[in-house]
Amino acid sequence: MRFFVPVPQGLEELLQAELAELGGRELRLTQGGVGGVGELDTLYRLCLWSRLGSRVLLELATWQVAGYDDLYRAARSFAWREHVVDGGSFALSATSRRSPLDHSGFAVLRVKDALVDSLRAQTGRRPDVDTENPDVRFHLFLAGNEARLYLDFSGPGLHRRGTRTGAGQAPLKENLAAALLIRAGWPELAKSGAALLDPMCGSGTFLLEGAMIAGRIAPGLRRERFGFEAWPGHRPHLWRELRDEAAAIADEHRPLVPRILGFDADGDMIAIARRNLAAAGLADQVVVRARRIEELAAAELPDGPGLLVVNPPYGERLGDRLALRNLYAGIGELFAALSGWRAGLLTGDPDLARATGWAAKRSSRVKNGPLDCRFYLFDLSPKHRRQRAESPWQERARRDGEMFRNRLRKNLRRLQRWANEEQIACFRIYDRDIPEFGLAVDLYGDRLHVQEFLPPAHVDERLARARLEVAVGILLEECGLPADRLYCKERRRQKGREQYRPLARKGELFEVEEDGLRLLVNLQDYLDTGLFLDHRPARRLIRELAAGRRFLNLFCYTASATVHAAAGGAKTTTSVDLSRTYLDWAERNLRLNGFHGRRHRLVRAHCFEWLRRERAEYDLIFCDPPTFSNSKSFAGTFDVQRDQVKLLELAMRRLAPGGLLIFSTNRRGFRLDPEVERRWSVEDWTEPSLPPDFGRRPPIHRCWLIRHAADLDPRQGQGGANAQNGGERIRS
Repeated sequence: MRFFVPVPQGLEELLQAELAELGGRELRLTQGGVGGVGELDTLYRLCLWSRLGSRVLLELATWQVAGYDDLYRAARSFAWREHVVDGGSFALSATSRRSPLDHSGFAVLRVKDALVDSLRAQTGRRPDVDTENPDVRFHLFLAGNEARLYLDFSGPGLHRRGTRTGAGQAPLKENLAAALLIRAGWPELAKSGAALLDPMCGSGTFLLEGAMIAGRIAPGLRRERFGFEAWPGHRPHLWRELRDEAAAIADEHRPLVPRILGFDADGDMIAIARRNLAAAGLADQVVVRARRIEELAAAELPDGPGLLVVNPPYGERLGDRLALRNLYAGIGELFAALSGWRAGLLTGDPDLARATGWAAKRSSRVKNGPLDCRFYLFDLSPKHRRQRAESPWQERARRDGEMFRNRLRKNLRRLQRWANEEQIACFRIYDRDIPEFGLAVDLYGDRLHVQEFLPPAHVDERLARARLEVAVGILLEECGLPADRLYCKERRRQKGREQYRPLARKGELFEVEEDGLRLLVNLQDYLDTGLFLDHRPARRLIRELAAGRRFLNLFCYTASATVHAAAGGAKTTTSVDLSRTYLDWAERNLRLNGFHGRRHRLVRAHCFEWLRRERAEYDLIFCDPPTFSNSKSFAGTFDVQRDQVKLLELAMRRLAPGGLLIFSTNRRGFRLDPEVERRWSVEDWTEPSLPPDFGRRPPIHRCWLIRHAADLDPRQGQGGANAQNGGERIRS
């Protein structure tokens, strides 16, 4: 019986050695897997014992085909009854590489037709197609003029050991973890009684694989299902014998598992790791605790030699990597406390590996899912620690950093007290207070959002980068947060459509709270987060005035102001924006707070065009337009300085008598057109609209309260703090 075992790229040689130990013969190594020959018991052993393979494929047939008709004829003559039980179900997939049959979907259709026609002709019954849970699954591989048909012997990927009850956002696959442990020499170390340590264990994958290797626990022993179980050639008695044998080996060797410890800063991940260990029957043999890497005291670390293995985060963007350099430096400090140990580190960024301050003994390429990574091996003796001299830029940045630290501490003392009193979880803690550190830093609960403004042209780029690295380290220290809770972006003037392009496509939305309301923010994908913190007073004013009123939110963005209006008892809300992404976000914000249905309308349109068509009146309008827009969905461009009168004229037509329009803009140097003050009653509300955490001058935004002139008490002048809104005095 010929078989093929796929494996993550870079691990083919390790897999070949493993398959040889499990009885595979005539092994041939190819990119992405190993083929070979073995009896049925060998294939069962591969499913039960392979720690490295992704799955086991049993080769059924090889056909020479020049077209889809050839493929049908070959498949029509194949002995399908030997592989599909009468009345059974099947699934079929295909892969095509440099084949004239390049449409894999059509190839699947032709083979499926051949299979069904063949079995119906022989049995009079049509087998069922079940893509979710078939009795047997086939895979067709097309290369050149050759077609190979495989039975998916193992079923679901072999990395599914049956022990994972939960995982983090980017879990390491079990077979890759096992391969890295083998590459680091763990099987030999475990036999000698050496310890295993993962200081950032997450859901515990390295710990579980390490314990199973040390205890000779077959990785497939706890799996509930394999692909061969409904295959007509399956021999249950032989399979039970092999499983019983594996169980006896595990019982014999489980007491030999050496000391294995895992730590993680996230207590929730530690809870998941404990559940996974319990599911594997290893809860009593592996210790996991919630600790940050810099908190690992020597007293908690095992004595004697051992292996440290770690898969720290490796950011895809510059800002992530800057934050993570401090984390990797902390890993290097932990290395220093483990003299005589061996260490293995997986990362997708060589610069981060160097940030540990240690010289690797060797490294190897490996694929972690779609990511190209390297696995670095270190001998932890002092002679391998790099002695790096600080550059002049780093030295100066470090000195300047003390000014930044002092200002940050002062801001935190002042603002934290205010935020606690106001029950505010999201606020700005630093806003370019010191010229050397041009950063805007916002705290979103337990996450930091850092925006770096481009330094002046006379500042050396190396110095600017060194200052940013120093600032990131100080922020993490002073706020007591791990590196993966910091999001760093470069803020620059954007042109054209750049302002709407996502920086990434992670889609990581999480909840924050404002005045008892739940709002979703995204700190990673876009330059702005989905919540403008400087508009907090405006949202509170809207909530205060909204009761019984018809509310309109123009350029609504993610509709946080609409959520406040709805919470304030608005009779109806209408939110208008051109972006489908933001309107979907807006709907989620509203639903998160229990607001949905016809009373809360979301409209996808350009505000100019919609205002020209709209005929309804509104009692309360919020208008915070972009500085500039040239969307392809709108004819022409919009410039808030140039087009303010036209915009306000259209909006004021929709404002009911006695109503209020709140107009805000973040454009630098914006000047309100004198025509606006001649035509309507205008109150400059900029100062009251700025919260204490946005005290920088010039102000981050300008804001006006605008009413119809006819609504003003004739005894009062234009504008002023005493202007009335339907008989209610505006409180600032």
